[in-house]
Amino acid sequence: MNARNSIRFVLNDEDVALRDIPATQTLLDYLRLEKELKGSKEGCAEGDCGACTVLVGRLRNGELVYETVTACITFTASLNATHVVTIEHLSAANGALHPVQQAMVDFHGSQCGFCTPGIVMSLYGLWMRKPEPTVPEIETALQGNLCRCTGYTPIVRAGQAISTYGAVGSDPLVAERAVITARLQALADGKRVEVGEGRNRIIIPASVDDLAEAYAAEPEATIVAGSTDVGLWVTKFMREIGPLIFVGHLDELRAIEASQGGIKLGAGVSYTDAAPVIAQYFPQLEGFWNRIGGEQVRNMGTVGGNIANGSPIGDTPPPLIVLGAHVILRKGNVRRELKLRDYFIAYGKQDREPGEFVESITIPALPEGEHFAAYKISKRRDEDISALCGAFRVFVNDLGNVGMARIAFGGMAATPKRATNVEEALIGRPWTMDTVEEAVQAFAQDYQPITDMRASADYRLLAAQNLLRRFFLEATGQGERLERGAA
Repeated sequence: MNARNSIRFVLNDEDVALRDIPATQTLLDYLRLEKELKGSKEGCAEGDCGACTVLVGRLRNGELVYETVTACITFTASLNATHVVTIEHLSAANGALHPVQQAMVDFHGSQCGFCTPGIVMSLYGLWMRKPEPTVPEIETALQGNLCRCTGYTPIVRAGQAISTYGAVGSDPLVAERAVITARLQALADGKRVEVGEGRNRIIIPASVDDLAEAYAAEPEATIVAGSTDVGLWVTKFMREIGPLIFVGHLDELRAIEASQGGIKLGAGVSYTDAAPVIAQYFPQLEGFWNRIGGEQVRNMGTVGGNIANGSPIGDTPPPLIVLGAHVILRKGNVRRELKLRDYFIAYGKQDREPGEFVESITIPALPEGEHFAAYKISKRRDEDISALCGAFRVFVNDLGNVGMARIAFGGMAATPKRATNVEEALIGRPWTMDTVEEAVQAFAQDYQPITDMRASADYRLLAAQNLLRRFFLEATGQGERLERGAA
């Protein structure tokens, strides 16, 4: 294998090449401790508060795309052939403020200022995509930025006014896009990257085939895509997870195929990239999807990673299970297909052999006439981990009886799990509230939830029962569906 022994990227306008780097070093630590770029702040070290937000530009099938990420859980080694933009890069050489910064000043969008750099970067990323953003678009862009001081109203007003301070076309990241694209193309030389040894060994495969070869040879390695889960293993749990294989750059894993039969997502498809096709094929999930983390987390996190890690509170497995999704697992050149419901075995254990990885997820189209919904219950509406997450799918036949029922929950057991006893209590019975009231009693047979910091066991069980009641009311037109998903 013709491998390169340096990780190369562009930081603001500087070319960087790293040959000696800890595998789990975060971008935030690199910026603040090594480059002394201290505009990005550490508030939470778990990708939650947004104070460390920066922009990362990547080539996606030849096109340069900038997205916000949280530097506190982004590993520096994942940035090969990217353009990292920090808040220090915004001001002009003569010291003049960037339009985003000037708008924040004039509309009093900052008080203590700790969160301000991250908010500026989130608004900057939005402004480049949407020079005249709506209030909902601004609110979505700021989902991942927490501010205790301002109440957000002045920040939103600043976001609406940015284009009055300058034109997007004149912004350096837009005007110089061709130049940066050429620089990144030169860095993306198609070679495998290998740096370090032992726990600090870093592998950046050249292709999916190269990934399969590398992982089969080193099955003890940890595969890292968006690091929205894995980053916390390091920053919060201090786990030794090296060696690491980074896959976020592989366009092959970011492929999306859509047909009348459904959609197929490469395991590296981010929540952001999946959102349009999910909204088209499963509009019932659109509001739910926008509550998976904040925008930075959706830019970083991948559907395949959410499945592969097997968290009992992952948001995507419950709806994908009831939709009948299946995964393709690959080890070397051997692939096998597995229904998603059978992938989760026990807490921390999945049906995945050493050296085997999730390559793709296929979600069959929802047959016409079936009712489907997914709900997320969390303490904070936006950008919060689920206390529980439920998905429901029911077919009612011409006689008014339930011909098929699929119900799955996360946060109620050690794995994402079907409510088979509740399903059996519904199937063959009239689709009425009386049937639902009898069926909800079976939740206690399907789940024995725990009490933790997010919710008590009693709350989780009652909430699950109430979600079935809610699903019935919405499916029968007796309840109003919330446009942005369940609170």
